[in-house]
Amino acid sequence: MSAPRRAAVLGSPIAHSLSPVLHRAAYDELGLTDWEYGRHEVDEAGLPAFMERLDAGWAGLSLTMPLKRAVIPLLDEISDTAASVEAVNTVVRTAEGRTVGDNTDIPGMIAALGERGVERVERAAILGAGATASSALAALSRICTGEVTAYVRSEARAAEMRGWGERLGVAVRTAPWEDAAEAFREPLVIATTPAGSTDALAADVPHVPGTLFDVLYEPWPTTLATAWAAHGGAVVGGLDLLVHQAVLQVELMTGRTPAPLAAMRKAGEAALAAR
Repeated sequence: MSAPRRAAVLGSPIAHSLSPVLHRAAYDELGLTDWEYGRHEVDEAGLPAFMERLDAGWAGLSLTMPLKRAVIPLLDEISDTAASVEAVNTVVRTAEGRTVGDNTDIPGMIAALGERGVERVERAAILGAGATASSALAALSRICTGEVTAYVRSEARAAEMRGWGERLGVAVRTAPWEDAAEAFREPLVIATTPAGSTDALAADVPHVPGTLFDVLYEPWPTTLATAWAAHGGAVVGGLDLLVHQAVLQVELMTGRTPAPLAAMRKAGEAALAAR
């Protein structure tokens, strides 16, 4: 039996988070009966004090908005993956007491796509330009051999995406949101926008679409995902991303591999169905 350990997800707002459901399902499956995983409402102002309270009982943290960037100066070290997008969603506390930041969103995206057979694409499109879009670009830097087109709502956002492209080594072309339906000609489309943002585009889904990765998991399916599937296109959803990044978090925090993907997904699906 392992020593009692603690982990938790931090963010604001946090009540909606599925992370406790996923991590606890993993602990049950792995027989980690003395481990606990909680959730804490923490904003940027409260983060330093919370980090100072981490003692030897803590294994790690999951971080959601608005903490993914704010935590960086509070850590002893961050991984190259996290540094590439200036975003940490995972903190591991080592046996020596060091705090190490990582980003499992990026490999989680790659794993979710790979599970559906998407391991390499010649071109791709991204809808949106927020924090998730930069992670999507980082994922595409590993699997896309050609140009990525980002459809954005302002020139400022366009400049940001081009800047991320230069930093990540991805050829990025930007286009106005009004032309977003043109994205559907690409073999892979990653939608990173808030709920409802892509509803109006559902009517433009082509007769033979490629793969849609819609990062939302609630509400699900989105209007766009429903239309995409109706036309026979492959759809990867936000729960796929959430589960795959959580699998990596569990492995980093517990040192146990492989984490139980199927059990975690089943728990996440049940929790969403109950809402």
